[in-house]
Amino acid sequence: MIKKAKEHLSKDLKMKRLVENVALDYYWKVGEQGDVYFHLLKSIIAQQVSVKAAAAMQARFLTLFEDQYPHTEQLLEFNAEQLRAVSLSRQKAQYVQNVAQFFTEHQLFDKDWRVESDESILENLTQIKGIGEWTVQMTLMFCLNRGDVLPVKDLAIQQTMAKLYDLEEKGKALMKRMEAIGEAWRPYRTLACYYLWSWKHQW
Repeated sequence: MIKKAKEHLSKDLKMKRLVENVALDYYWKVGEQGDVYFHLLKSIIAQQVSVKAAAAMQARFLTLFEDQYPHTEQLLEFNAEQLRAVSLSRQKAQYVQNVAQFFTEHQLFDKDWRVESDESILENLTQIKGIGEWTVQMTLMFCLNRGDVLPVKDLAIQQTMAKLYDLEEKGKALMKRMEAIGEAWRPYRTLACYYLWSWKHQW
């Protein structure tokens, strides 16, 4: 599968440079399904902070739970002050509880996400206040290992595509160009993004 994906991406001569010269920092675990609930919580905690700070905040957050897992019934019992005591802002505290409430109300813990399309998952999860398109796309890529995701709102993807393809557009015009370029990568846009992110790390 990976060999076939690399061959497909290499039809784009600019992307071929990355496929041939960039060592990947990310791995596509085809077919695996992770814990969507937990991944969304971690994504909220990591918003707008460094990787190091996010790891420290997550560790403090998990100390609230005896088995280091944020069970919904326990999470929903905490008040804002208790969550702020483990470094969550008032907004992040509300957002993680929003996720817990949504998963409980919609009985999503036993859901087989593999039978859902990317579009369906995006539409479903963005109903949660605090969960936007980018967060769901990261969940699709890194938790559900979906192979054809292109997060055009991701700043690093914008920067690397602009550099690789000499793009001068900004804002919505840039994202439209990115989507057009990415059409040639289907159905392996996730792997293309892994190359773009990895390339940026090596600048």
